[in-house]
Amino acid sequence: MKKLITVIAGIALLVLSACSSHQSLQEYYVDNSENPNFISLDVPTSILNLENEDLSETQKQALQSLKKLNLLAFKKTSENGAEYEVEKAKVNAILKNDNFVELMKLNSEYGKGVIKYLGDEDAIDEVIIYGSSDDKGFALIRVLGKDMNPAYIIQLMNAIQKSDYSGEGLGEIGQFLKG
Repeated sequence: MKKLITVIAGIALLVLSACSSHQSLQEYYVDNSENPNFISLDVPTSILNLENEDLSETQKQALQSLKKLNLLAFKKTSENGAEYEVEKAKVNAILKNDNFVELMKLNSEYGKGVIKYLGDEDAIDEVIIYGSSDDKGFALIRVLGKDMNPAYIIQLMNAIQKSDYSGEGLGEIGQFLKG
C-alpha cells in the first residue's frame, strides 16, 4: 500500500512539474482586460479601412492574411507608477519566452519597443508589437492572422502610413497610441 501511494505521489509530482507556470500572452490579455489601468480593444482588420486604397499585390496579400488586432495599453499616471513597473516587468518576462522570434527593435522619441512573432518564418500566425514609454505607459498589440510573412507585414505598415487612416474607431486607445 505504501509503495502504491509513493508511486501515485511521484506521478502527481511529475505531472505538476511538467505544467508550465509561465503566463502566456493571451492569458495576460484576459487577466487585464477588466483592470481600470488598462485600455483593451479587439478589432477586426477592416477597421484599417484599406480596401479602398491603391495597394500593391503584396500589400493586398498581407491584408488578406490578417484576421484581427488585440490591443492592450497601460496608461501610466502619477498614482499607478508602481503598478506600471510591475506590469511592464510581467510583459517583458512573457516576451522573453523562446517561442517568440524577434523581428526588430524600435527606439524613437516616443519610447522603446520590439516587434516579435510566433510561428514559422514564412508562415507567421501572430505578430506582437510592444512599445513602452516611462512617461505615458505601454502598449501591446497582437496582430493575429494566418500564414503572415514578415515582408508582407512591413509592406502593410507602409500602406497604413500612406493611407489617411488616423485611428478612427479605436476610441480612447487611438488617442493613447497617438501620444
